[in-house]
Amino acid sequence: MSVGYKELVVWQKSMDMVIVVYKLTEQLPNSETYALSDQMRRAAVSVPSNIAEGQQRRSPKEFLNFLSVARGSLAELETQLLICLRLEYFKNEQSESVIALCHEIGLMLISLMKSLEA
Repeated sequence: MSVGYKELVVWQKSMDMVIVVYKLTEQLPNSETYALSDQMRRAAVSVPSNIAEGQQRRSPKEFLNFLSVARGSLAELETQLLICLRLEYFKNEQSESVIALCHEIGLMLISLMKSLEA
């Protein structure tokens, strides 16, 4: 792949998502500082990190593996957002916008993976 990871729109969007998640988790109660908050932040950071690391491996097979890990982290984050919704930590609009961003990034990851498999 000739494009660097910083030029990948999916990496850029996932970086934006990290910022949104960090700001959102600041609203969690103090009791969740070392639980949901940390887990959500790690899952969010994992997405662009795995995209970047995989792209730098320069092997399509390795890149696919890292993109798969990024998709898993995205699913983990979405699950944690849904837990926060059920616990009523966030307003629906707050979580729904991040969940929509997760879905958009997920579709972009699938598209990128398909392009690498071709």
